[in-house]
Amino acid sequence: MSLIFEKKPYWALLYVLCVLCGEKGFAQQAPSPQRTYTFKTQSDLVLVNVVARDKKGELVRDLKADDFTILEDGKAQRISSFDIENTEVLAKGPDQQATSAPVSVNVLTSNAKPSAEALRDRRVVVLFFDFESMEPDDAQRAIDSAQHFVDKQMTPADMVAIATYSTSLQVPQDFTTDHAALTAALKKLSGTEGEGFAAGATGDSEGQSDTGAEYTPDDTEYNLFNTDMRLQAIASLAQALGGLQQRKSVLYFSGGLTKTGIDNQTELRAAVNVAVRSNVALYAVDIRGLQAMPPGGTAQTGSLRGVSAYSGAAVQSDLDKNFASQETLVTLAHDTGGKAFLDDNDFGKAFATVQKDNESYYVLGYHSSNRALDGRYRHISVRTKGRDLKLEFRAGYYAPRDWTHFTREDRTEQMEDEMTSELPDTDLSLYLGTAYFRMADGRFYVAASLVVPGSAIPFTSAADKDKASLDVLGIVRDQQTKLPVGTVRETVKVATDVSRQVRRKNIQYETGFLLPAGTYHFKFVVRENQTGKLGSFESDLTLPDLKKAPLKMSSVVLASQREIKTKAPNPLPVVPNVAHVFAGDQPLYIYYEVYDPVKKPGLRLLTSIQFFRGKVKAYETPLMETTELNTPQRKAATFQIEVPAAELRPGWYTCQISVIDDAGGTFAFPRMPMFVKAISNKQ
Repeated sequence: MSLIFEKKPYWALLYVLCVLCGEKGFAQQAPSPQRTYTFKTQSDLVLVNVVARDKKGELVRDLKADDFTILEDGKAQRISSFDIENTEVLAKGPDQQATSAPVSVNVLTSNAKPSAEALRDRRVVVLFFDFESMEPDDAQRAIDSAQHFVDKQMTPADMVAIATYSTSLQVPQDFTTDHAALTAALKKLSGTEGEGFAAGATGDSEGQSDTGAEYTPDDTEYNLFNTDMRLQAIASLAQALGGLQQRKSVLYFSGGLTKTGIDNQTELRAAVNVAVRSNVALYAVDIRGLQAMPPGGTAQTGSLRGVSAYSGAAVQSDLDKNFASQETLVTLAHDTGGKAFLDDNDFGKAFATVQKDNESYYVLGYHSSNRALDGRYRHISVRTKGRDLKLEFRAGYYAPRDWTHFTREDRTEQMEDEMTSELPDTDLSLYLGTAYFRMADGRFYVAASLVVPGSAIPFTSAADKDKASLDVLGIVRDQQTKLPVGTVRETVKVATDVSRQVRRKNIQYETGFLLPAGTYHFKFVVRENQTGKLGSFESDLTLPDLKKAPLKMSSVVLASQREIKTKAPNPLPVVPNVAHVFAGDQPLYIYYEVYDPVKKPGLRLLTSIQFFRGKVKAYETPLMETTELNTPQRKAATFQIEVPAAELRPGWYTCQISVIDDAGGTFAFPRMPMFVKAISNKQ
């Protein structure tokens, strides 16, 4: 046993090491396979909405499942589910509206799934206002057109909800047939001002209005982020509607959706795929309507710089921008089975089209015979047997991807989705340990240790070495403001010569944060990159206000290895043993710090460590004393005490650290559990 005072601080922001914890390391602490339960649901049912019309354009309502043939990429599929939705049963005109009691169903604002009969033979319609992309006049025009629909066109069969996006996705009104409730929600939106930032400017002053500004900012990156957020809002809305089997129609009022290069192709495809999987059709409405584009610009803008107003380049540029902002709207509508309404001031056509498309339709479901999870686009074709009918259906869908077919963007999105998910992923075992130490400026260095069992990583041989890698994503948020105060994003390569040995150890990842006193929420997501398994772990940590503490003390760290790195500001000279499991032949290091002890009449700190088995004291170190601050730059007395684990028989212990400030008359007795296991002879 020895008392060691270390003065050299170190900093090890990111590194990986293997901590020996016996034959199976951290995995040994996990439940046995017989007691491990994993619940997962995954549906590969593909739903196709089909509207059938005869040569006169009249709806055909008498078809059966045997009358249809579905082909995916030219191959016939077996229809496994069939349903008919007929809103004509309820849509009997304005006379019934006064006598029918309003019906409301909470779908977007509740996790409870409504009954199938609650929306039977209803048109499920969402009025989605993208205020982020609209000018104030356009926003009011969209609200007025929606109000006209509620007053003049809405029937008892229409179950309508209202959603908005400005800085976040909001639901002012869930699904209802109540005209008064919808009108009240729309009136509250009338004061909302649009952002009008969808078209996007460029850094080139040619063709820009002369406003007297010194420069024209390049907002390309802003628009890229903005577009991605709106596509994510569409995907979130579609996902929330996925629990309903009926065809859902989203009237998307927008001032244009600009796609910047190919950077947000992934978000666009993801939004389309979620909508298709959720049986959601988007009806995109460019609320700007028919626009006039004079060569010199509109009366609301100043004269244009350069010669573009006289060469025709200004008009061409305006047309290109307008087309670019409409192209994504057309893609969203076409790929989800809806329609786009562009360059038209009669917005009533959009509502009428939604009602017409959902008046009567068939819902066909099938399980694809193509089991490949390659993420490719699959074309759908629907035919009728023996009858010449015009069929309306969506063109196809994107197949799901497995890990081997993930792109770089897919992998990034997977990690970020898991970070924002309320339900943790436990396919990869993961544990997080934290410890805090006061720095010179009054802030705390928080050491965060992530542990993954080596047995969970399938190492593959290459060049006579076993290699694997882990992706780590972590966010620390202030518990009060919910704002992020620290982030970690890293890909860590793990290599060892003998995979059998690493499977008996833990992979430990160390990082750290400098934080003031307060309460914080830690969330880490780790992915193993051989199979794509994810694990997440969340924990809260309160950093105390030491000014109010009788005895100012850091966390107590148990360790079995010393750290050789010496980079600031990490003060730890040891590697934390997160599991608190020690082999009988391992050293046991205990590290802690005491701050600002009383020095009058003279500094005198006393400390010892006791180990209890139940209520019986099994071992105690001699009483140790220090009369100086061995880390004066942080006004701290640091203690690193080594206890041979061989002194402790195998079993569970309670480790108690006793610290007394003799001059100040204060004391502390922190405790923690630990386990000592028998020495293994296996190598």
